[in-house]
Amino acid sequence: MRDKFSCFSENSINVSNASCSSYSNNTCISPNVVSPSIQNSISSVYKLVLSTLKHLLITVTWCKNHSNQGLSISFGDEDPSTVPSFRLNTNSRFFRKKKGSKMLDFEDFKVTVLWDLSNAKYETGPEPVDAFYVVIVVDSEIGLILGDSETVTKKMKDSVPMAKISLLSRREHCSGNTVYYNTKAQFCDSGNFHDVLIKCSVENEGFNNKSSPVLSVNIDKKNAIRVKRLQWNFRGNQTIFVDGLLVDLLWDVHDWFFNPQASGYAVFMFRTRSGLDSRLWLEEKHFQKDKDRVEFSLLIYACKSS
Repeated sequence: MRDKFSCFSENSINVSNASCSSYSNNTCISPNVVSPSIQNSISSVYKLVLSTLKHLLITVTWCKNHSNQGLSISFGDEDPSTVPSFRLNTNSRFFRKKKGSKMLDFEDFKVTVLWDLSNAKYETGPEPVDAFYVVIVVDSEIGLILGDSETVTKKMKDSVPMAKISLLSRREHCSGNTVYYNTKAQFCDSGNFHDVLIKCSVENEGFNNKSSPVLSVNIDKKNAIRVKRLQWNFRGNQTIFVDGLLVDLLWDVHDWFFNPQASGYAVFMFRTRSGLDSRLWLEEKHFQKDKDRVEFSLLIYACKSS
């Protein structure tokens, strides 16, 4: 992601481009919000620190499309397709083993995955919201607990030590014929969950009553940023404060306007940084970072379908 945003400054970038003259209100932004965008996949990356001080990254991905719905878990920081991983197809027509356990090896780690999705409840996205659990045990220590099965987790906590776990990043893919996306984010392990709303709309401006796309990002129903004339300010960044933390908010909606026939993805990124550090996070590569400092990033990939 550093390369993606390496050209950003502390303010949004105004770019003059001849191709912009072909912009029309119907190119990528619908003037009316009809229905929210739908989550297609959610990937969360966790950092696990065992009592032996060994570190392990765990990536949990929930996905859903018109034909499949499933869960995959990968370990380490390599390409998930090249390392051992755990996969389940939770589609009701094909998924048979909704409860069970599986043991696998990754490098010098002994991993056990336990799950129960028998009564899992879902909303519109791929991630269950209630009545399920997924537990990952690494070298006889509980590394990660997802879900709400109090009976199982309490029993395991009483008999199995807990490793230290931190959420490093969460990546969400969404799509829809409108640009209206709502999600929740916890920007630090001890912080509260916040409602995050990203909305693009067409508004009239000035005395000539000319329409122009506007980007707004709200956190807990309070406006965090508002970007007018989005077709010109299609990339930018701004610093906001959440739970006393500095959070860099970056956006790139270039493809919505200038490359709609390709992926058509816009990218929004929220990333925390130390309150003692005034540098934008992407500038920190020239400085020694605190290895014990845990930072969190939320990336949202929004596909505007026709």
